[in-house]
Parts: sequence; structure tokens; C-alpha cells
Amino acid sequence: MPELSRRLLPLLGHSGGSRDAMTCLYRCGNACDHPVPNESDNAYLGDVVNASMSRRGVMRAGAAGALVLGLSGASAAAAVPASAAVPSAPLGGAPQTGGGKAGKLSFKAIPPNTLDTFVVPNGYDSSVVIRWGDPVVPGAPEFDLGRQTAKRQSQQFGYNNDFVGVLPFEDNRALLVVNHEYTNENLMFPGFTTLDALTVEQIKVAMAAHGLSVVEIERVGRTGEWRPAQGRRLRYNKRITALETVFKLTGPVVGTAAVKTAADPKGQWVIGTLNNCAGGVTPWGTVLSGEENFNQYFVGGDAVAEADKPKLARYGISTTARYPSDSRKWDRAQERFDLAKHPNEANRFGWIVEVDPFDPEAPPRKHTAMGRFKHEGANVIVAKSGHVVAYMGDDERFDYLYKFVSDKKIMKGNSPAARKHNLSILESGTLYVAQVTGDSPAAEIDGTGKLPADGAFDGTGKWIKLVSGTRSFVPGMTAADVLTWTRQAGDAVKATKMDRPEDVQPSLLTGKIYAAMTNNTNRAVGTNPGVDEANPRSANKHGHIFEITEDKGDHTGESFTWTLPIVCGDPAAADTYFGGYDKTAVSPISCPDNVAFDSAGNLWISTDGNALGTNDGLFATPIEGSERGHLRQFLTVPRGAETCGPFITSDDKSVFVAVQHPGEITGASVEKPASTWPDGDYAKPAVVVTWRLDGRPVGS
Repeated sequence: MPELSRRLLPLLGHSGGSRDAMTCLYRCGNACDHPVPNESDNAYLGDVVNASMSRRGVMRAGAAGALVLGLSGASAAAAVPASAAVPSAPLGGAPQTGGGKAGKLSFKAIPPNTLDTFVVPNGYDSSVVIRWGDPVVPGAPEFDLGRQTAKRQSQQFGYNNDFVGVLPFEDNRALLVVNHEYTNENLMFPGFTTLDALTVEQIKVAMAAHGLSVVEIERVGRTGEWRPAQGRRLRYNKRITALETVFKLTGPVVGTAAVKTAADPKGQWVIGTLNNCAGGVTPWGTVLSGEENFNQYFVGGDAVAEADKPKLARYGISTTARYPSDSRKWDRAQERFDLAKHPNEANRFGWIVEVDPFDPEAPPRKHTAMGRFKHEGANVIVAKSGHVVAYMGDDERFDYLYKFVSDKKIMKGNSPAARKHNLSILESGTLYVAQVTGDSPAAEIDGTGKLPADGAFDGTGKWIKLVSGTRSFVPGMTAADVLTWTRQAGDAVKATKMDRPEDVQPSLLTGKIYAAMTNNTNRAVGTNPGVDEANPRSANKHGHIFEITEDKGDHTGESFTWTLPIVCGDPAAADTYFGGYDKTAVSPISCPDNVAFDSAGNLWISTDGNALGTNDGLFATPIEGSERGHLRQFLTVPRGAETCGPFITSDDKSVFVAVQHPGEITGASVEKPASTWPDGDYAKPAVVVTWRLDGRPVGS
């Protein structure tokens, strides 16, 4: 086996990690180059004392170990019989809280590397399930890079896959549901020069490459490998795009002035979805998808009414230039992206989307009751009371953590009536934002990452109610205002400014909630907000994990305690922390992005923008017991890529990840790729599945 390279990559990204400038441009519109959108003067409550290469191009490293993977309860995909298309698996009830035993991981960690391949431990194998341009819709044409059209792309797998959900519905068959967050035209079109030089048809290709894909997949024999289903009518396969898919708005904002347009004077329907990042799977067999950096798709913000400019600016939309330097100029293809002509169009993006993959004819919905911001995603847990609780992060420097509690209780069982009821459960409820305090003297939080005297970054917090149904709890804002301009509502109630809260996931074993704080190199720099106990490092380039324990295990409650179980970075550095575990025995990790759990309750973390100079990857650690903080690296993705997902199937035999933006490095092009993964020609985003070679459940 070739020795894994330890050569460091240049730190190119605006984010402070190794994210390349090309990624910064296309993924988020150079967000880190712009002023911080949150200019509120919230008091910092955290400062207050509260008394070898396989045939598939896979490199294996390390040793196979007893690694138990799985999902259970509300986050597991509900099995759906092909005949009825309703869940047949138990929907679950109250989460197991407080009684979970610690999982123990025994695989040998793979070392950091910069290889242009997909690296997994010995004893495992991986394969590409589906890649950009592969057929999705029955009858879709084969991918032809030089002849791509919007019509073709609308029938093929989209670009830059992010969230991955796998929903079983028959023995050895499942639906793969994948987000397509954004496009990189540099790496999509031969002969690319500038965005201005793109044809209208090429812009429409990019629009069609956004959105989601629903793909029937089947198990390969008795292994943990999966592939697109073969030899039968694919009744569920579907593409959802930014170009032409019609979405239904639900909740209190429907019909209000802020979402009415000339094309939709009643404010009820929206064309397309933008920048879909992470997501979640519900107990009733649907997928939630978060619209994130939607701001970069709009132009003409300079021409809107003066009173509306602060609202747009708070969401990162330029109000000083018609065409910001990072604009995609989609208005050349569809006029609705010009705010000078259609000033409300931007308000129709930034929502949580729900897709029912088992009903291809049902329009996907945008749930306004869950608030509008730059959603990383949403993940749910069923509270003891039966209400559904969704946790969400707003992925921006100095933005907030949110919680949504449904008005309705979940209906158990698998009847059509139960599913109909549950499909409406996220249409009304109460939205909260988090406010946290530390329990150490402010002087002990000095920005170096040194632990305070009590040995932990921890404290208490409360969920501040923003809106319940049609009642607002924010002075001067109606319920519709709060839900449309949720960031401003959080500002008004002095929510705690966090270090880019991304994926937020409850553990169904312990009931605790875990949020990935990716990084924030602006923390305590210049006039930006200073450190606090929940965000304790200045110029935080590595990020940390934030753990919430709801008081009395009540997910519908309004108070909690919190701690930081992992402060990421080089374990040899003094400013890192791994739950008190021996740091000489853990893997280096930087820029946590997505989190997930296995059936033993271990925390799995994928990374984006590794500031330690090596490829991004997937890591795991126990979060309970004596092994808490014993974090190890399980896989790495190719050069220039980000690790998205992960998703662990309910039978514990397969781990899916999305390899996003491979080869996305400044100067790269189709003709001169920086990565040739996965096919040896030019880079293609793809979904990969990993399984054990001996056919046993992964890691057992």
C-alpha cells in the first residue's frame, strides 16, 4: 500500500480553512469577503457569569475493527411498501433519554492525507452509487459533456450533491434522496471563460443542476453495496430543479405581501429551490431540505425601496450594486431573479423544504412556520409529549440556533390517515431561538482556548419564543414578519451569536442535541464580537461541537444546559479539547460540518474546509462513558472535495457520503482538472457507499 502523503495544502480559502477561493465564489458568493450581515448590538450573554488502491480507486488504510453503525427511531428512514407508499416501520414515540450505553469504536484511524482518491480502512470497500450526469428520470439521455442542455440536465443527476437520505421501501430496495447545493460552471462547461460569457442555455443547465434527485437504488447481492435500480419501471425517480419545479408554500406567511409577485399574486406557489444544503429524514418517510445561501442568485438589490434594503442586507443580498462581483446573473435566463423588477422574489427562498419521495406527483412544500434564514438543514425528534421538534442552524458568522415545536402531535401507525396527518405536522408550531450563558467568569475566557477553572466550556441556555402560530412574541413584528425576516427577530430578542451553526442533530439514544460550529475567523477580530464561553476562541478557524441537554429531557421546554465536548484542531495544540480524552490518541479534525449518529450513540462528524491542510473526511467518537472524545478518522475524500452526509442505513451495513466539489481548486477547468476522481478524466461530484468486505454489518 502506498504511504499516505502528509504534504500540507496551501490555505487558500476565505473561510479561514483550506476551502479554495473557487469554492467560496460558487458555494456562498464569497460570504466571508463581505461585511458580517449581523450588525446587531446584542449583548454577549455568554460573557455573563451564570452562578492500497482497489479496482474502484479506493485507498484502504488501518485495520478493520468492531464498528457498529446504524440509525434508529425518528432519524431512520421509514420503510415504505411499494404498493401503498406509506410507512410500514414504527414511527417511534418518545426518545430514549439518559439510558444509552457508550458505543466503543475499534477501527484503526486512517492518517490524514492529500490523495486524489477515496480512502477507507482495511476490510472495507467503496463504490460510486451515482455521479453528476448519470440518468435519473426513465429515458434520460446518457451524459455528453459537450452537448449538455437544460432538458438533458433536468433528467440527470444534478451537481454538487450534499445531503443524502436513504429510505427503504422493499427488501433490498430504497429511495436515495440527494440535495444538489450549487454549481461550478468552471468545472462544468468545456472552454469556460467567465460567467458573463455563458449562454442563456448554459445558465439554464446550471439551474437544472440545482435542487434534488430521487433515485431508486438496490442492494448488490447480500453486500452493503448499492447501485441504481435496474430492470423495472422506476416509479419514484424524479428531479426537482431550480429551473421549473413548482413548490407550495405552507404556514402563516402564505398570501402575505412579502411573498406576492406578479407571477404569483396570491403568494402561494414558488418556482424552484436554491442552494439546498443539509437536511433530514422524518419518521413519516419524507425528506427535509434546507435552502442556504440563496442570496447570491439575486441582482438589482440597489433598486429596491430604501425601507427594504436593510432586510435584504441582513440576508447578504447586495443593496449597493446591481451586479455584485459574485453574482451568477441568472436574471439573464429568468427575470424573476432581478429584484429591481420583482422585489419580493428573494423572500420566497431561505425556507425548509419538505419532499415526499413516495408521491412523485405531490408538489414539494416550503414550510414558512419554521422560519426563513440560511438553513443548513433540519433534523427532528419526537418529544415525550408526541410533538415533533426540529433543530436548525443558520450557517453564517455570528448567527443563531433555532428550535421548532409542532402544534400537532405525531399520529402513530401506518394508515393512510396517519400519514396524511403527519405530512401536515410541520405547517404550524412555535419557533424559538437560543440564548446561552457561560458559568465561568468572563476573565477566564481569554480567546486562547484555555479551559476555565472548572475544566469545561459549559453553561445554561434558554429558548426564546419568537412566534407561535399567528402570534408574534417580538415587539413591532407580526408573526409573518418574524417568519419572513427571522434573522431580524433573533437580533431583536438578543439571541447568542454563534460561530457558524451548521448541522444540528438530536441523538435518539440520549436525547441530547449536537450542533456543528464550523468556524469563524472573524471572532474577536477588529470590531467584530468578542469571545464568550460558547464560542471561546479568537479567530476560530477550526470550529467546535456544541452539545445541548434539554432540561428534564423535555424537547418542548424552554431551558437547557450545554457544553463543548470537542474543540477542534490539531490535538497537539493547547487550544483543542476532546472530551477530556488523551489527546495523543485522537485524530486531528478541523471545520465540522455535518453530524450523525449510529445505533450505539456514537457521534459521526463530516468536515468542510479542513484548515489543517489535508483532505476533508468522516470521523467518529463515542460521546458517553470513558471513551468520550476518543475521535478517529474513518475516511477521506479526494483532493479539493468536501465530505457531505453522512447517512448510515438502518441495517448497519452501509455508510453513504456525498463527495462534493472534488477538484474545486483555483485554476482548475474541465480541460485542466485539479482532480480526476472518480473516473480518471475530470472531476464529478458523486455519492459513495462504503461497506464491509466480509458482508457483516459495518464495523460489528
